Amino acid sequence: MQRRTILVAVIMAVGLLVTSLAQAGDINLSAAASTREAMMEIIKGFGKVQPDARVRTNFGASGALAKQTVQGAPTDIFLSANDKWVDYVVREGKAEGRNRGVFAYNKLVFVGKQGGAVKSLADLKGLQRIALGTPASVPAGQYAEQAMRTAGVYEELHQANKLVMAQDVRQALLYADRGEVDGAFVYRTDAMLAREAAVLFEVPDGLYDRVAYPMVITAAGAAKAEARAFYSYLAGPEAGEILKKFGFVTEK
Repeated sequence: MQRRTILVAVIMAVGLLVTSLAQAGDINLSAAASTREAMMEIIKGFGKVQPDARVRTNFGASGALAKQTVQGAPTDIFLSANDKWVDYVVREGKAEGRNRGVFAYNKLVFVGKQGGAVKSLADLKGLQRIALGTPASVPAGQYAEQAMRTAGVYEELHQANKLVMAQDVRQALLYADRGEVDGAFVYRTDAMLAREAAVLFEVPDGLYDRVAYPMVITAAGAAKAEARAFYSYLAGPEAGEILKKFGFVTEK
């Protein structure tokens, strides 16, 4: 009986050790929804140089991901579509500011039915339904609101209830692709994935802050060799080439 008890204890200990080792090789990545396709290809490339590491992905709106991270969700690397949410994660003590960098840059465009007559922000007044990510949590929506305010059209559109809020930039694109709205504000990289919608115009750079994707390795990630290696890979030339293929800008 005693031998059996010892054997069970040994098996349990080995099981816990194997689980611990497996988790040690896991990298928990929380990244802005607009990076999904490029990131998945980057992860494949990383797997060739680090075959024992496994990247667990969580894509979504930057604000939602930041709040999940602060509330304790496993996150080794956090990649946002603006500085606001990385600042928040750092301020809440989940990461150190010195461990942040810039992953890539993007552009804001307006998409809609191919051949549409909308050519500028001023033309939006003639539309009835315009989709954008909810500005409170979706950076693409924040940039869109900023551009519309700078152009002097936001208040009129807002008061006329013409703005349709989406949970993230991909949902805004989906609305436009399905024809459920007259158009939507999305990133240039998202527009490249559209099936039906087309880019009607590119929002002038001077109307909104530059779209940057800051990334930071958290305190938990900094303690993992695999996470540190992946963070370095994200800033390397191999990842850069993939980003360019998907329409991102890597030059500062």
